[in-house]
Amino acid sequence: MAPRTPLQSCYQQELLEAGCDEAGRGCLAGPVSAAAVVLPRDFRHPLLNDSKQLTHKQRDQLRSVIESEALSWAVALVHNPEIDQINILNAAIKAMHLALEQLRPQPELLLIDGNRFKSYKNLPHHCIVKGDATYLSIAAASVLAKTHRDQWMEEAHRQYPHYGWNQNKGYPTKAHRAAIEQHGATPLHRRSFRLTDGQLQLPL
Repeated sequence: MAPRTPLQSCYQQELLEAGCDEAGRGCLAGPVSAAAVVLPRDFRHPLLNDSKQLTHKQRDQLRSVIESEALSWAVALVHNPEIDQINILNAAIKAMHLALEQLRPQPELLLIDGNRFKSYKNLPHHCIVKGDATYLSIAAASVLAKTHRDQWMEEAHRQYPHYGWNQNKGYPTKAHRAAIEQHGATPLHRRSFRLTDGQLQLPL
């Protein structure tokens, strides 16, 4: 296997950058989460990469490192009732804005994973497809968004154990859809999503 290309430390050298990413857009249940991270310019870690390329253990290890060494970091959640009201794209962007609001100091430039964003406080931003595999700050945000959301879903699993959220984290696996068919939807399910193979959606 070819060696992995190292992620870039920054987009430019003058402005204070924050990387932003979300987790859980494709899930049937639970919130969408987003994280914003400002890293020191000299930050490096051999494991840090797009969170989807990491194991659960690696993500948890990196979460501790990022939270202790970042200049600033924040995570925000937008929950399923609001997702159903404003749609998942707007909810993911709102979660990013909520995370950005918590950063101290406030960044001067935003690096956004993906290709869609709404301007935050008129700060300059760059949307970068596969940014979590390109820039360290976005990769760090992807790790925090994923680990915080996974923890939330694991706690929700204790209340609704039939759906396997400790394993699938709310994603549309066959077992998850089958559990919805058998047990019905919970108050944490996204009613605007196609929850089972036999229906388009449940009424809001």
